[in-house]
Amino acid sequence: MMETNFELTIEYDGTRYHGWQKQPNGPTIQQEIETAINTITGQTIRLTGSGRTDAGVHALAQTANFSCGTLMAPEAMMNALNSVLPDDIAIRRCRRVPLCFHARFNAISKIYCYHIANQPVRPAIHRQFSWWIRTPLDVAAMQKAATHLLGKHDFKSFEGAGSPRAHTVRNVMTAEVEQDPDGKTRVTIQADGFLRYMVRNIVGSLAAVGRNKIDPDGFREILMAKDRSKAAATAPPHGLFLMGVQYEDAG
Repeated sequence: MMETNFELTIEYDGTRYHGWQKQPNGPTIQQEIETAINTITGQTIRLTGSGRTDAGVHALAQTANFSCGTLMAPEAMMNALNSVLPDDIAIRRCRRVPLCFHARFNAISKIYCYHIANQPVRPAIHRQFSWWIRTPLDVAAMQKAATHLLGKHDFKSFEGAGSPRAHTVRNVMTAEVEQDPDGKTRVTIQADGFLRYMVRNIVGSLAAVGRNKIDPDGFREILMAKDRSKAAATAPPHGLFLMGVQYEDAG
């Protein structure tokens, strides 16, 4: 039977999961989808994600791929998976890709968006999808601080403790802070790669800028220090969304 490599675009609410990566101590997104694929195809497969998301983090467009021997068309595979997956995980797109395609190694950038509910009263409806900050934020100062992220830098100051990488240099293409009149605040960051907790650590320090605890130049000094202890506390996971993964072939 012909080997087919399927690329999936996945949306999920990460509230009840221990992150993307399969692990023994709790439910994960990878495990749920692998189980669904195994149920449909009768084959034991390995699902490869573009990268990990941590416990409680959400995605609107995570990318993953898997190979299996099947004659199923992509649309049939998508519909079959959605029929057996839990309600908080959905396959938004399924397509055939070359056998050499690898969701992680072929990715050239990722886009994350962090949501802050900046309002006097705690939200009820969106409480699982945003960080509530009662104090009015100086969004202009936050945006000025965010511009220091642009370009290639060593982001060691914003790396999660206990997760050393071979190197901590990343290239940030987009760093924006926007606020709607109702207080909905979004921090959007696009980069060629992310360290563990990098976005949440950046947002924690940007929020400190917004609260006038750090000035924009002080934020730059934190970045340049390459010292996690200089940065503010990590923002909670439930405000973070993986918005998309970019590839050379954007089709």
